Amino acid sequence: EVFTFNKVEIKVQPSFKVKNGDPMSIVCHADISKSTDFQLKHNFTIFKDGKVVFTTVSGKGDARYEISVARSSDTGVYECTVEAGGKTKSSNSLRVWVKGMTKPILTVEKKEVLEGEVVKLRCELPEEEPPLYFYFWKTKMNSTPKEKDVFEPYRNFSVVEFAVEEGDNILQFDCFVKRYVQSEFESSEHSNKTLVTVREPFIKPALSVKPSSNITEGDRIQFECSTVVARMRDIEIILQKNKTILSSVRDEKILKYSAVATLEDSGEYLCKVEQGKASKTTKLNVDVSELFPKPILSASMNKLDENKELTLSCSVSGFRKANFSILRKNSNGDVWLKNFRNLTMRVDVNDTGSYICKAEVKGIVKESKPVRINVYAPVSKPTLSVVSGLPEVVLGKPLRLICRSATGTPPITFTFYKGNEVKKTVINDTYATFLDENIRQNDKRGYKCDAKNNHSSGVKTSNILNITVIVPIRNASLGSVPYGVVEDGSEAAFLCSVNEGSWPILFRIFRKTDHEVLLFEKSENADRVMWRKEAMHRQDTGTYYCMASNRANVDVKSHPITISVILASWQKGIIAVFVLIPIAGAVIFTLWWFLWKKKK
Repeated sequence: EVFTFNKVEIKVQPSFKVKNGDPMSIVCHADISKSTDFQLKHNFTIFKDGKVVFTTVSGKGDARYEISVARSSDTGVYECTVEAGGKTKSSNSLRVWVKGMTKPILTVEKKEVLEGEVVKLRCELPEEEPPLYFYFWKTKMNSTPKEKDVFEPYRNFSVVEFAVEEGDNILQFDCFVKRYVQSEFESSEHSNKTLVTVREPFIKPALSVKPSSNITEGDRIQFECSTVVARMRDIEIILQKNKTILSSVRDEKILKYSAVATLEDSGEYLCKVEQGKASKTTKLNVDVSELFPKPILSASMNKLDENKELTLSCSVSGFRKANFSILRKNSNGDVWLKNFRNLTMRVDVNDTGSYICKAEVKGIVKESKPVRINVYAPVSKPTLSVVSGLPEVVLGKPLRLICRSATGTPPITFTFYKGNEVKKTVINDTYATFLDENIRQNDKRGYKCDAKNNHSSGVKTSNILNITVIVPIRNASLGSVPYGVVEDGSEAAFLCSVNEGSWPILFRIFRKTDHEVLLFEKSENADRVMWRKEAMHRQDTGTYYCMASNRANVDVKSHPITISVILASWQKGIIAVFVLIPIAGAVIFTLWWFLWKKKK
């Protein structure tokens, strides 16, 4: 009994495109060739998107997977596999598309709600499978729907809430669903439409003002805001202007508020009634006419010297009958000066500041713009000095100067000069600094500075400051006489010199053996120094060098020289005597012994 699979086929009936709700069948056919007509069992397995959806065992070469009501979730790629007698064969894949979706079902939690409450909706497709996209619509009469959308990856229903807002009366809700199929979105038809009736918990508030027109500064204005409420509990009435709460009441139907009108009270007022999440507002514009304009404060002078006379005058355009007062502004509270429209005073620097005046008519007080008064004390003669202290600078280093005035009202303008050339101008309070980075060795120009402020006394000039330029040491060298070799006990002279450097110069001579030994030290107003050592000895053998320094504070070291101390001539003679006498005696003795032996 021999058989072989020719092919396995899969097909869908009535078509690979099926309308949602219609029946469809997935048919799997095995084409097998046999050596004889024998019975063969076939194991059919049908897959959708790689998952098993149907299995059966049949003695025939066909198997049918019946779907009585096709849904969009049945869309996918189908494939079948047949196993018989230990052999397996699979079909090609077949893409099936179920077009359309079932109509969603919309349910609402309550059919009647109050403003400020929420409407809870549930949209469901019991015969469809996720993932699904749900779209909910809230529609007011004769208006565009408001939409909320929810993606449900694991459920075939979704729940949302819509807030009931002021002005909502009869609301219509519905929903529809989309799913992503065949690389595009497929949409269901809209659900059943459900109506929800909205009741007002209270009516829109009424806002009024007395007097209703021709309000002038100084008049007393009265606001009244009221509403009609279904239940009094948790009701709140709030009166606002420019987001500022002026007054509020709770668990009452009416709010009253009064004040003396000022020009700043002009504007839009808002009465708001709140209960739970419900809120209603009413707006009212109020126009307050000006009783009198703001006063104007004028000064005889805005900038003046100390001990000068200052007059301040306060006036109101077209209005003379007012109560005036003049004050000085202060961070801790304005300081009263005089209850009159004019003030004359002799000033000092402590009177510098801002001044205002106030005018009062019928209980309305208005304030002028501040006027700034600056009182100046003259600058003192400035002092010019070097920041580091001494009036000197090392050649190649920058020179920092400071110009300072002990007294004088700031701001002070400082001007630096080198010779008669202006180098820098600085505006500061009490001092200024100047950095000169162009220092030359033979620059003889002195420095000075000017100081001035807004006082009428004019410019003050410092004394001239002359600066000493210190030239650093350059190229120290050490020599000796005799040079290199010195007899023991003889005198040696050492000369330490420099090529360049400002006086005085500190010269030091060292001998270096196992450690450095300072032999000589002297400060000279010269570029060289001589040191004589009267008697050199064997222990003075070694390496010598000198170091030179000045106020530039840089030690310059010479190249080393080597000195060897040898024996003197007379010392060599003594050594020769002590060495030759024993030798001569030995020779004479040897000769005598030889002659004596010969005679014998």
